[in-house]
Amino acid sequence: MRMGEEGGDNKEEVSLQTLSKKMDDFAKARDWEKYHSPRNLLLAMVGEVGELSEIFQWKGEVARGCPDWKEEEKVHLGEELSDVLLYLVRLSDACGVDLGKAALRKIELNAIKYPALKQTDDHCVGDGEVSSSKIKLNEEH
Repeated sequence: MRMGEEGGDNKEEVSLQTLSKKMDDFAKARDWEKYHSPRNLLLAMVGEVGELSEIFQWKGEVARGCPDWKEEEKVHLGEELSDVLLYLVRLSDACGVDLGKAALRKIELNAIKYPALKQTDDHCVGDGEVSSSKIKLNEEH
């Protein structure tokens, strides 16, 4: 699984494996591995999610791409998103989960659970029943 690097003209792709290796080297160089139990990593990630939430707390609805944000706000957002991602990668490693494969599998399962709606001439048709021009989808979650 690969993710494009955001920002600047650099379009280098960064893999989860690269992030995992860099995080492992970082922890080893500081002798932090002993603190990186799954529980501790999860709690640290939750703290970072809280910091990410604070950025959005009083902004109301935010348009896709954050067009009204100042550059320094976007930089801060990128830093907090990165903190969450890096802890998630580290947590998946600590748990022995291949995050890329698990994410692809989850997308496949979601595609089965939530089939795409098919467009027809005047309405959408899904796997559910159509009644009164509305779609009733499987309500099981």
